[in-house]
Amino acid sequence: MDRQGAGHRAGLALSEVALFGILGGLTFAAKVAMAAFANIEPVSLMVMLFAVVFGRKAVYPIYVYVLMEFILYGLNLWSINYLYIWVILAGAAWLCRGMTAPLGWAILSGLFGLLFGTLCAPVYFITGGWAYGVTWWVNCIPFDIAHCIGNFVIALILFVPLRKVLEQLYRRMRGAKPLETKNGKD
Repeated sequence: MDRQGAGHRAGLALSEVALFGILGGLTFAAKVAMAAFANIEPVSLMVMLFAVVFGRKAVYPIYVYVLMEFILYGLNLWSINYLYIWVILAGAAWLCRGMTAPLGWAILSGLFGLLFGTLCAPVYFITGGWAYGVTWWVNCIPFDIAHCIGNFVIALILFVPLRKVLEQLYRRMRGAKPLETKNGKD
């Protein structure tokens, strides 16, 4: 078995570890940079891109991002949501990976933003009871509407061009030959 095939089956290549760490960190930095805009963030876009380009390996940059959230903001009930919410979006994006129309990606991302509070609500129903869960969910509706609009616009404009760039980068990175030493051997 060749070296590349063995590395592919065994786990992550060092270049993938670096790439996924950087992408998770960039996702976090972009969200922090846009924090002034309530519920308008690039995370949904990035999660969809990770799922489409990296397949099941998307969990690595996603959970780098989640870990950074936990480190900066601490742990609370919302932390439970972050353990599953992004994987739901990644799964939906992966199922739609053949889609090429920017409008389709914008609709998926907007729908996820609109349903964000609904998808997070089970944690609040379980921890606080029916009344707390319903109150929490209803109070989130205005934020979910903003999230929907922001996600829609960001995905409409950026998904297709960023997908091309990320696919090219990943394809080139995976096809790169190992560095050689001065004597021509690696």
